[in-house]
Amino acid sequence: MMKSRFVAAAVIAATLNAAAMAQTATNPNLNAQLLVAARQSDLPAVERSLARGAAPNSRNRLGKTALLMAAEKGHAGMADRLLAAGADVNLASLEGVTPLMAAAYGGHAAIAKKLLDAGARIDPVDRMKKPAVVYAAGQGHADVLALLLERGVPVDAAYEQQLTALMWAAGQGHAEAVRLLLSRGAKTGLRDDRGLTAAEIAQQAGYAPIAAAIGAAR
Repeated sequence: MMKSRFVAAAVIAATLNAAAMAQTATNPNLNAQLLVAARQSDLPAVERSLARGAAPNSRNRLGKTALLMAAEKGHAGMADRLLAAGADVNLASLEGVTPLMAAAYGGHAAIAKKLLDAGARIDPVDRMKKPAVVYAAGQGHADVLALLLERGVPVDAAYEQQLTALMWAAGQGHAEAVRLLLSRGAKTGLRDDRGLTAAEIAQQAGYAPIAAAIGAAR
């Protein structure tokens, strides 16, 4: 059984790497220039690479596209240009990170909105089994969190270890995100896989005021 798991993992890794390489097979030099320009947040260089024929969905060795790097860095103008050139809004890195997840983690609400308007999915999870909403809640980015809730993310959805967005925000001490989630009707009595509520998680983490606020919302 253990051997079969290793074999399966190797097959998955080979498939992902092959997919990444396939994106750069058409014009490796131009595609490499595009990726370097994106990594350096050099919009003029990105535009030149695209104009010369670089593939907008080319990927580096980590499977990151230029759009993903723009989302990480919060470069809205670059994201606009790449989307206009046909960049795949849902193309993830080898770690399963999508541009929307990157924008959520970095708190780049304007980019997150652009990605969602362009068809970014709200449900994918990365290899850590975390979706965009978990990153927004865990980093305390209430504006991104509000946007994701407006686009259909269930406020009480539970993810890895049965943790909800409220639990993530509470456990990291993000009062504004907690207030937002409570205002959207987040349930305070749900428990994670340890049997802890959001208030108890906040209390254990040393965020007594947040624990009290959650308790008062019951």
